[in-house]
Amino acid sequence: MPEIGSARQRTGVGAGLLLALVLTAVLLIALPDDGRQESDGCVPHTVAAWSADNRLNTEFTRYGDDAARTDDWTGGDGTHSVRLPDGRLLWLFSDTYLGQVHGPPNPVGESYAWRDGSAPLVRNSAVVMRDGRLESTLPAPLFPDPGPGQWRWPVGARVEPRSPGSSEQVLRVLLWVRTAGAAPWVYGVPTATEVATLSLPDLRVESVVEVLDQRTVRDPSRRVLFGTTLVDEGDWTYVFGGDDGQAASRPASHAYVARIPEGGLGDPAAWEYWDGSAWAARARPGAVLGDGRRTGVGSAFSVVRQGGTYVLFTMAAGARGLTTVTSYWACSPTGPWHGPAKDFTPALPPGQVAAYNPQAHPELSDGGRVVLSYDVNWLELTGAAAQLNRNVSLYRPRFVTLRLKPAG
Repeated sequence: MPEIGSARQRTGVGAGLLLALVLTAVLLIALPDDGRQESDGCVPHTVAAWSADNRLNTEFTRYGDDAARTDDWTGGDGTHSVRLPDGRLLWLFSDTYLGQVHGPPNPVGESYAWRDGSAPLVRNSAVVMRDGRLESTLPAPLFPDPGPGQWRWPVGARVEPRSPGSSEQVLRVLLWVRTAGAAPWVYGVPTATEVATLSLPDLRVESVVEVLDQRTVRDPSRRVLFGTTLVDEGDWTYVFGGDDGQAASRPASHAYVARIPEGGLGDPAAWEYWDGSAWAARARPGAVLGDGRRTGVGSAFSVVRQGGTYVLFTMAAGARGLTTVTSYWACSPTGPWHGPAKDFTPALPPGQVAAYNPQAHPELSDGGRVVLSYDVNWLELTGAAAQLNRNVSLYRPRFVTLRLKPAG
C-alpha cells in the first residue's frame, strides 16, 4: 500500500515505494502559524518525547521470521489496525509477502534473514494479534481483485452497528481500488473507494460496496481516495482522503474529508463530503489542506484527536520528504490547518531505504501517549524485489511511541 502503499506492479516492489519517494517518519505537532491558541479546548500540541516501541518491533520480527508456516505474513506495508469486540487486534496490510523465511546468514553471507525469490506476493493481508502476540494470518488475499489489472488495498477500519441503531456489530474496512497504468502511474491509477463488510467474530467478507467512483474524473492526479485515516467525534466518523497530486513522488498532495453517521460507512448515500464551504452528499470534495508547494500531504497520512485538537502526521513537502515527516493541527476536521511545523526523522536500517506512511494506532494509545507506525522500503525501483528478499526486515513496519503535550 501505500503511503500508500505501493503497487508493486510487475516489479514486485513494495507498495510503500509509492511513498518511498517522499518519505518519512512522523510527528511533532505543529504550532499555529501566528502563535494563536484556539477556544473550545483546542490548543497547539507538541511532542514532549518519543522512543522506539521495542515491544512491537520485536513482535513483528518474531512473527515475520517464524518459519513454521509458508502461508503467513513475512512482510508488508500500508499498516493499519482495528480493535475487535472480543479484544483481538486486527492488522491490515497492503502488498504483502508470504512464503518462508530462512537464515541468517543469507546466501551472500550477510547477517540478515531472507526469503526465496519465489515467495508469493499478494495485494493485501490481515494478521490477528491477541494479548500483544501475533498469532495467525487470515487466508490471503483477504479482498480479491475487483477485475483484471485492478487490486484492492485496505486502509482504515471501524467496528460499527450493521445499520444505524442495530445491536449487531460488523467490521467495516475501507478499500482503495487502483488500476494498472503506464508511467507516471507505475503504482496504479486511483480508481474508487469501497467499503467491505466483515462478519464478527469470524471475519468473513460478506460484501463490498463502492462508495466513491473516480473514473469519471479525467485527470488521475485529481482523483480522491478516502480512508487513509478515520477519527470519531460524537455520532460522526470523519474519513480523510488524499489525491495523487504528483503520481510518483507526491511531495504536496491535497487532503480531503468526508463524514458518515454511526453505522453508515457501508451506505454510499450516508456519505457527505466537505466541498470547501459545506457538507453535501454526492459533492465534489474540496481540499482542506495543501497548496501544491509548501503545504500538503502524502496520499497516506494519519490524524489523531487530542482533546479538542486534531493533529495530522504526514510526509514533508519537497525534498525533505525523503527523510522527514511533519505535522499540522486544527480545531476542526475541515480546518483551517496550521503548519507545517517541527519535523521528526525515524530510525532506518542501513542501505537505500525509505520510511513512509505514518499511521497512528489509537487502540494502543492512551492519554497523551500515541503509538505510530511507519513503513520501510527499498528506495530504488531497480532491484527492489531482490533487496527485499535478501533482507526481510526492510519491508516491515516500525513503531514509535510519542508523548504529546499542549505547547506553550
